[in-house]
Amino acid sequence: MGLRDVLTGRHTVKGPAPDKLFAIATAYITLQTEHQIEPTGAAAIVFQALATSEFETALRETEEVVRATCGDSGTTVASEDDSYGYRWTVLRNAAGTPSVEDLAVGINAVSSSIEAAGHGERLLCAVFAFADAQKRPVYFIYNYKRGYWYPFVPVGGGGSNSSNERSTERELQLKAQMASELPIEPELERWFPLWGIPI
Repeated sequence: MGLRDVLTGRHTVKGPAPDKLFAIATAYITLQTEHQIEPTGAAAIVFQALATSEFETALRETEEVVRATCGDSGTTVASEDDSYGYRWTVLRNAAGTPSVEDLAVGINAVSSSIEAAGHGERLLCAVFAFADAQKRPVYFIYNYKRGYWYPFVPVGGGGSNSSNERSTERELQLKAQMASELPIEPELERWFPLWGIPI
């Protein structure tokens, strides 16, 4: 059973919980200064899209809001569907100017719009991308249905061609380091990996 199986099950969504989502906008400072983990300038939100014109219109309007909200900083927004049929809305800062704050604002705009349109139950998670001192990927995933964050550290990059292995030891280390900064998911069995993250 994977992340999508659990996230799309019988559980109810707690809602976007922007206070918990925005915790990443300050936590990243600790990641940078104390743990040499840098933001890459990319974040994404994944959800179950509906094949209706109303839902697609709402998403287009949401993307326009994000462009207007984050456009001054050069943040771009794009959407893509994965092989499982889920929609990813991907935000990227201008090259060389990562801004976790801008990304958090944009991600919150997307989740809030989906919630306001009455489709909050379709929200799965938000993902913020970082890299350690060796340029290896480190992701922090916010689970909308649980209202908690957890780290995900793939071995070999985590992309579509990686080995689908993760560094549980590094993830637990990050939990200990960041527990005072982020509301971390207390049940480790709910730290589901996300393979093929498009950021």
